[in-house]
Amino acid sequence: MDVRPAAGPGGAPEVEARVGPDTLAAEEPLEIRVGGAPLAVTMRTPGDDLDLAVGFLLTEGVIRGAGDVRTAKLCSGDEEPNSYNVVDVRLDPAVPTPEAGVAARNFYTTSSCGVCGKASIDAVRTRSAFDVAADPVTVAPAVLAGLPDALRRRQRAFDVTGGLHAAGLFTADGELVCLREDVGRHNAVDKVIGWAVRERRLPLAGHVLMVSGRASFELCQKAWMAGLPILAAVSAPSTLAVDLAAEAGLTLVGFLRGPTFNVYAGPHRVQGIPAATTLAH
Repeated sequence: MDVRPAAGPGGAPEVEARVGPDTLAAEEPLEIRVGGAPLAVTMRTPGDDLDLAVGFLLTEGVIRGAGDVRTAKLCSGDEEPNSYNVVDVRLDPAVPTPEAGVAARNFYTTSSCGVCGKASIDAVRTRSAFDVAADPVTVAPAVLAGLPDALRRRQRAFDVTGGLHAAGLFTADGELVCLREDVGRHNAVDKVIGWAVRERRLPLAGHVLMVSGRASFELCQKAWMAGLPILAAVSAPSTLAVDLAAEAGLTLVGFLRGPTFNVYAGPHRVQGIPAATTLAH
């Protein structure tokens, strides 16, 4: 039902109601299994599920690259009718199982929070295999300013539903390489990173990750794990996100809207900012 205020006789407010269909963003659980054993359940928008599962395993430190994965397949699961909401990933025999290689914990992620259920910040501060701080890439302010519109123009699912986040992988010149949408911003990022893993593009040196919404600790961690030197968001970062970006040597841009933006960490990668600039947070 679409409800809108309308002016009635004599200017008195009335309600205009119209009944009809609407298109909503899909949200369903996806169970990620490793070698047939359940590891995580995430609430996501169906689509690009193999990328999501592989990206999740990479950003959680279970795998380091495409060579660690033997197979990744969509399975039917136990539901009736089958919803195919299960991905089973088989690892190379040389890769430690998650129980041995990851701090003992159970994963449960929602569409709004990708780190719920983890025992502590120490448990999610996964170390990357890539030296992001050494990446020499720089980006022009005009390129950064154009990223939100470039992302928005290609959000086909958002155009229909109005309810999805997006993550876009760009070159330093502003060329879009990969875009994914999801009800969860962390899922959209995992889908992009999983695509890059399966395409054997890691590390993502010299690239910019643009996300809708805010920049959280988990998104900075995911960028670091994929070797991304620049993370930009249309909204605000959190204090932990800024701290982690500074620790990793990651450039963190927030409030990227129109011609203005804030740089919270790594200002040396934004062309035109004096090298001696000190950021306070």
